[in-house]
Amino acid sequence: PAQGGQMTEELPLLLRRRIEALFAREIFASLREEIGEERARAVLARAVQRMAEEMGRALAQTAPEGASLEHFRSLQPLWRAGGALEVIEEDAPSGAYHFRVTRCRYAEMYRELGMAELGAILSCGRDGALSGGYDARLTLERPQTLMEGASCCLFRYRWAETPPRTSSAPRISPEDPPSPLSEE
Repeated sequence: PAQGGQMTEELPLLLRRRIEALFAREIFASLREEIGEERARAVLARAVQRMAEEMGRALAQTAPEGASLEHFRSLQPLWRAGGALEVIEEDAPSGAYHFRVTRCRYAEMYRELGMAELGAILSCGRDGALSGGYDARLTLERPQTLMEGASCCLFRYRWAETPPRTSSAPRISPEDPPSPLSEE
């Protein structure tokens, strides 16, 4: 049975994201009317990041020997189920996991639903937060995405031997600005 932020075999992730997107579209429209576009985007992004952090924690709890890069890597079929992602694995140094996404049906779905402008928040925006929720030692650098118009998404995961000393919100790349909500 589905529980909280856990992914299950009963509902493929691509279908789950479609259902969430249709709901989020209406919530976003209402928020935009009440508080404006920029603030509505910030609220939506933070909600999605919280969901992703929770999912990361739940996935880490499934690791029989504790969270690790190897266990995290073994979870990748959850996101790829049903051909949702076409991926090319790349060589990576020890303690790292690199791959390119050359086709993303999540991005295609958001465009099909007329939600391309929210796709990066609803899907791409989860990845860094999920990594941080899984374990503070797991970081993601993703300098480009298909959703932003690049030819592929580049994923560069790294596993640190010790967690970082700060507890700031995870970011997808060093260029990402802090959340507008964090300044309140």
